[in-house]
Amino acid sequence: MSLGSENLGFPLGRPARLAVLLSGRGSNFAALHRSCEEGLVEGRVVGVISDNPEAGGISIANGAGISSHVVDRKMHATRDSHEQQVLKTLTSLKPDLICLAGYMRLLSENFIQAFSGRVLNIHPSLLPSFPGLHAQRKALEHGVKLAGCTVHFVDAGLDSGPIVVQSSVPVRDDDDELSLSDRILEKEHQDYPRAVRLILNGAWKIEGRHFKSF
Repeated sequence: MSLGSENLGFPLGRPARLAVLLSGRGSNFAALHRSCEEGLVEGRVVGVISDNPEAGGISIANGAGISSHVVDRKMHATRDSHEQQVLKTLTSLKPDLICLAGYMRLLSENFIQAFSGRVLNIHPSLLPSFPGLHAQRKALEHGVKLAGCTVHFVDAGLDSGPIVVQSSVPVRDDDDELSLSDRILEKEHQDYPRAVRLILNGAWKIEGRHFKSF
């Protein structure tokens, strides 16, 4: 993979249009929205899409006056049918950048190609360690001394795209899954806006697997 910000037109010269995909409580979405409102990120969240009608992030979006869309995975017989509806909804939002924030669906290669270089995800581990679900539990079971979070570009693999930002959290002897998750989440709320700022300012390129800012 060789990609530069110039290929994507960053910086845009205007506030970026951010779309967020989520499945749960939406705390990372809220952190992104707050960073936009405070001027820390030169953009605004133009829409939120969830595959879960009970997601707390939808309530946050509604309360903030942000366009929200539920594409219920249970209402679609196939993954492809569901994803096509998500793509249709995303296209209507005209996003410059798509931020996955606890979105519990794997994206197909066709989806990634449709928004090549414009999809970010945040994961609660120091990738490539512990991809997928229950990363904090896996970290504790493995006995690591450092855990953390990673913001990365999304590719067709499982949490395998080029890394943009990482932060570490020490693992304490008395940690359980909840306490470790809470401390990692604090870092996530800092790192996701930081990564989005890096992408939008345009001073970066990807060579192979390496994200390089300058």
